[in-house]
Amino acid sequence: MSTNNLALIAKAMVASGKGILAADETTGTIGKRFDSIQVENTEENRRAYRDLLFLTKGIGDHISGVILYDETLRQKSSDGTPFVKLLEKNGVLPGIKVDAGAKPLAFCSGETVTEGLDNLPKRCTEYVKLGAKFAKWRAVIDIGRDIPSSTSIAANAHALARYAAICQEAGLVPIVEPEVLMDGDHTIERCEEVTEWTLNAVYEALYLHRVVLEHSVLKPSMVISGKKCPKQAPVDEVAARTVRVLKRTVPAAVAGIAFLSGGQSDEVATAHLNSMNAQFKGELPWPLSFSYGRALQQASLKAWKGVAVNVPAAQAALAHRARMNGMATQGRYSADLERKGQG
Repeated sequence: MSTNNLALIAKAMVASGKGILAADETTGTIGKRFDSIQVENTEENRRAYRDLLFLTKGIGDHISGVILYDETLRQKSSDGTPFVKLLEKNGVLPGIKVDAGAKPLAFCSGETVTEGLDNLPKRCTEYVKLGAKFAKWRAVIDIGRDIPSSTSIAANAHALARYAAICQEAGLVPIVEPEVLMDGDHTIERCEEVTEWTLNAVYEALYLHRVVLEHSVLKPSMVISGKKCPKQAPVDEVAARTVRVLKRTVPAAVAGIAFLSGGQSDEVATAHLNSMNAQFKGELPWPLSFSYGRALQQASLKAWKGVAVNVPAAQAALAHRARMNGMATQGRYSADLERKGQG
C-alpha cells in the first residue's frame, strides 16, 4: 500500500459528519454486554449482533469506519458476504483491533501496560490481506493515589509508538488511543494535568519511532471529572479544557482526532463533542470526530435482546445515534434534535 493511500484513508476516517464505530469487543467483553440482555455468548450470536449493526440502512452516511475484533474480521453476513466486503460496499472502512489488552506493569502497583507487540508485523500483514485499512491499539492510564507514574506513562507511550510504526510499515493507518480513565474521584483539573502529560509523552515517542503523523488518527479521552468526583464539570467546561490540552500537545499534522466515550452516557458524549465543534469552529488544525463503542451501541443492544423481530428497532437506534454524533462533528447537534429522533 502506498503512502498516498494511507493519507487518504486517514482523512476519510475523520470526514466531516462522520465517525468510527468501535465494534471490537473481545469475546469476554461482549459476553458481559450480552449478559445484560440475557443473550448467550456464542459465536453465532456474536456474528448475528455484528451483522445487524453492519446491515443498518445508511450506515455509511455517518459512520466512516468500523473497528473489528479478529473473529469478526473473518466472519460473514447472513447472506454469506464477508463482513469486510459488506462494509466496503456501504462505504465504510474496515479496521482491526491489534492489541492484546492491558496487563499489570511490573513494580507499578495498580498500573498497566498494553501488550501485543510480539508478532505484530506478521499479524498486520495478514490483516491487510484480509482487507483491513486501519488498526487500533488502546493504552490505559489510571488516575489515583500516587498514580499515574512516569514509568506507566513512558511504557505505554513507547508501546503505542512501536505499534503505530509497525502498522504504517505494513500498510495500516494506526489509531493511537491513550485513554485516561474517568473512573475515580479526581477533579477535572487533575484529569487535564494527566491528559496533557500523557499526550506530550505519546507524541514524543511517535516522533522517535518515525511515525508519519499525517497517516495517523488520535483517539483520546476527553478532559472530564472522575465519575466519583462530587463536582461534575459542565459540558462547555469539558469542551474548553479538552480543546486546550489538544492544542498544547497534538501536532497540526495529525489527520484527525476521534474521541472515545470512556463510559459517558450516549447523549452526554454527543453533547461534549458538539460543544467542542460549536465553540471552536474554524480554530482547530484537525477535525474533531468520534470513535464510540457503548455510546453508539448501547441503545441498539437493549432494543435487540437477541430476538430477530427486534432487528429493525435495533438498527434504527444505531442509525439515530450515528446521525446525532455526525451532527456533533459539525457543531449542529441539539437536545431538540435528540428528542425528535426518539419520537
